[in-house]
Order: sequence, then C-alpha cells, then structure tokens
Amino acid sequence: MGDTNKNILITEVALRDGSHAIRHQFTVEQVVNVVKALDEANVPYIEVAHGDGLGGSTLQYGLSLTDEFELIEAAAATAKNSKIAVLSLPGIGLEKDLKQAASLGAKMARIATHVTEADVSPAYIELAKELGMETVGFLMMSHMAPTAKLVEQAKLMESYGADTVYVVDSAGALLPHEVTEKICALRDHLSVNIGFHGHNNLSLAMANTLAAIEVGATRIDGSMRCLGAGAGNTQTEVLVAVLDKLGIHTGIDIYKMMDAAENLVAPILEKPQEITRDSLVLGFAGVYSSFLLHAQRAAKRFNIDSRDILIELGKQHIVGGQEDVIVDVAAEIAKKKNVTIG
Repeated sequence: MGDTNKNILITEVALRDGSHAIRHQFTVEQVVNVVKALDEANVPYIEVAHGDGLGGSTLQYGLSLTDEFELIEAAAATAKNSKIAVLSLPGIGLEKDLKQAASLGAKMARIATHVTEADVSPAYIELAKELGMETVGFLMMSHMAPTAKLVEQAKLMESYGADTVYVVDSAGALLPHEVTEKICALRDHLSVNIGFHGHNNLSLAMANTLAAIEVGATRIDGSMRCLGAGAGNTQTEVLVAVLDKLGIHTGIDIYKMMDAAENLVAPILEKPQEITRDSLVLGFAGVYSSFLLHAQRAAKRFNIDSRDILIELGKQHIVGGQEDVIVDVAAEIAKKKNVTIG
C-alpha cells in the first residue's frame, strides 16, 4: 500500500463525536478514565467537546450533562503526552470559548465549517494560531461539493494558517473512489497536512480511511468502538491493528487500545454501534450523522417514518446548524400523509 514508511497521526474522537451517540451525557470520571488509557496507549490527539463543538450545549443541539469546559480541563490535566483537541464551529462556538479551551490546556483547535463555507473560519484559525494551538481546517459534509470546489475551500483554510485541512465525510456518504479523488486533489494543490474523518453509515469508514491514507492523508480520525454520530467513525483500535499489518507506523500500543475500547468505552455505549436502518439512510441520503437522534425524536412525535424525514433532509441539502428544520420537515410530511400526531 504505497509508502509504508509514512507516519499516521491519529486523533481519537469518541469523547467529542461520541457525545452525539450518548446524548451529550459524558461525566468527568468517564473522560478522565478514557483519556488516561489513551494517553498510556500513546494516542497523539484526543478530541474533547460537545458533539457540535464548543458552545454546542443548547436546546437546539442538545444540552450536555457536564459543562464541556470541565471535561476539557479534566482531560488536559490527565493527559501527560497526548494533546487535547477541541472542535469549534464558528457561530456556535465563540472566540471566547476558544480562548477558554486554550487556557484550560487544549493544544489543538479544529475549526469546522460546511464544505462551501471556509470563508467563515479565518478569525478562528488566526486566533488559534495566536493562542499557540495547532490548527486544523475541518471541511464538513465534503460529499456535497465537487472536487474543484473542495480544493478551492481547502486552499482558503490553508491561506488562513491551518496546519492541516481535513476532508470530513460527516454523512458517511462518500465511496472509496471519491475519497481517493478528493484526497489526491488536495495533495496536488496544498502544501499542508491532509486529514480524513469518516463515518460508517455505509460500512465504508475503514475502506475510505485506507483509500485516503494510500494517496497521502496523514492525519486520521477514529473512534473506539465506533462511538460517534450515526453508525460511528472508523473504529480506532481496528484501524491501529490494520495499519500495523500494513507496516504503517502510528506509535499506538495496540493491546492498550483494545483494552481501553473493551473496558472503558463499551460500557459507555447505550447500545452497540451498528449500521441500523436509520444510520444506513444517513449515508444513502447524504445527511449529517448527528441528525439521527433528532430525526428519530421528530418521527415519534409526528407518528411517521424517520427514514422519510432523513431522505427529505437529503433532498433539501440541509446541513449542520439547521437542526431546527428537522421538526418543520417532519410536520410537513405528517400533514401530507394526514397522519394523526401521537
């Protein structure tokens, strides 16, 4: 598989993306235990935040059980070698949130925008640089833009000072040949690091991640036990084992990753992460993975099929930040079907 001497730096996202899967109910104790185990396993970066990033604990996105800054502070105090990363979606997260995260010990800022909206990120990327943080441009819903547009947006993030730019398959909708095309294009046009963040809604997270690595992505996200939105992300402990078999160096202790996944993360999951009917529809319709629980709640409220909601959201190209539209879409479907609301 290409150059087996390459080093891959992994960011474990279960304590951020996984927040979606457990309705943002992480406790300080859970975060401390997981971070301690990941630190001992030599995982380079551990992302900790509300599922929708800094400032995400709202009625619209879902209220956190524990203040995210308490979780970030506890994680940073626990990690000896691993660096704590935070996610910020400009507009949801404010600049003061980024400053607070940095003051508590976060070392990496991942600034996330919709794939066509990189131009909302410069102030945040520049602030993160000023705060001495490693900066990542995170282009979400990357399946929604043609490759030329993706390259243009990635180059904007690079010009703002991002150290790394990610292709983010938020819906788990990309196919391996599409990942190859997009990562190749970024590699040909950018001089910064290239990353990939996959979701497993079509059972392609691992295949897509390997496709990305093969053509030049060196920053990769994973979540232990697939603890992430929708059907979860590329399963970190499996990825580490697969890369080891390929002779690709991650520096992560495989046994310790397996143990952390089995002993600490598995008990946090309310139910095992699998590709359910609804998460499959997320990938098929190209809908933001964190919409899953919102759509299921709306379906119950309006007594309709959640798949109909998700397919309609896909048709309308609804993106992260438009969670309030989900109820409107559900109401409209129920009205058309003359459904009695339960």
